[in-house]
Amino acid sequence: MFDCIIIGGGPAGLSAALVLGRSLRTVLIFDQGRPRHAPTRHSHGFLTRDGVSPAEFRRFAYKDLSAYPSVKMINEEVVDVRQGASGGVEVLSSTGKQAAARTLLLATGLKETLPQIKGLDSFYGQSLFSCPYCDGYEIRGKKLVLITESMNAFATARIIQHWSKDLVLCTNGHSILTLEQYRILGSKGIQVRDQPIHHLVGTEGKISGVVFTNGDQLYCEAGFVTPQLSQPSAICYKLGCQMNNKGAIQTDDFGRTNIRWIYASGDSSVVSPTQLIIAAGEGSRAAIGINMDLIQADF
Repeated sequence: MFDCIIIGGGPAGLSAALVLGRSLRTVLIFDQGRPRHAPTRHSHGFLTRDGVSPAEFRRFAYKDLSAYPSVKMINEEVVDVRQGASGGVEVLSSTGKQAAARTLLLATGLKETLPQIKGLDSFYGQSLFSCPYCDGYEIRGKKLVLITESMNAFATARIIQHWSKDLVLCTNGHSILTLEQYRILGSKGIQVRDQPIHHLVGTEGKISGVVFTNGDQLYCEAGFVTPQLSQPSAICYKLGCQMNNKGAIQTDDFGRTNIRWIYASGDSSVVSPTQLIIAAGEGSRAAIGINMDLIQADF
């Protein structure tokens, strides 16, 4: 039996594994290898790794973890988790592998659902992004478009306008702004286009325009899009983990959920803001919580 099974091999899960490995704990990581930020060419804001690609980040992390023989990894998806009859947890992978541990850390991240707009996938992660703190610097001062169907459109436009004053907000036909918000955006020079979007145009991953269903076209050089975020796995619900009003797994300051010996960290328990460095920090903190609880149980 392992001390901890970690579901998720992103920055939170890998950071937790590092701390647990250094705490002399036996750890098994299950990673299905489909990170949410895979379309991104470069990740920013992680000190000493600014501009690293998701693949490079993982290579660096795997190299660090390879120094700790008590940390193991299986590149498979976990399809079932149940609490053991005598405590702990038991997991089942997609190929039938079974494993048991005293504790479980959910570091499954989040699932993105992008607006259903033709051509959007071709630009996402290259010239259309979701986080201005991650990618705003690289497209600062350019002619930007914000494509969003979210009720947070006003707040998002206000943030993005800090990186470029040349910004057009496209709601794709959705009524998501109040009259007062229209007025304020106009006073700040932010144009709003409410027409439904037919498709996006550009070449080699670089967006150059938005074509509306009425035939109008908007020129742009880059931009942002607001995805809907949700839990990528039903495991947290099956286990009975409490969720907060943001759709995140509710935890205390050390990653403990409402279920004894079940922990959560990273984007799945934070939701916003989502950054590599925040997720890694949350993973480290949850690992400390896990080790403290195991020490308390054994002392």
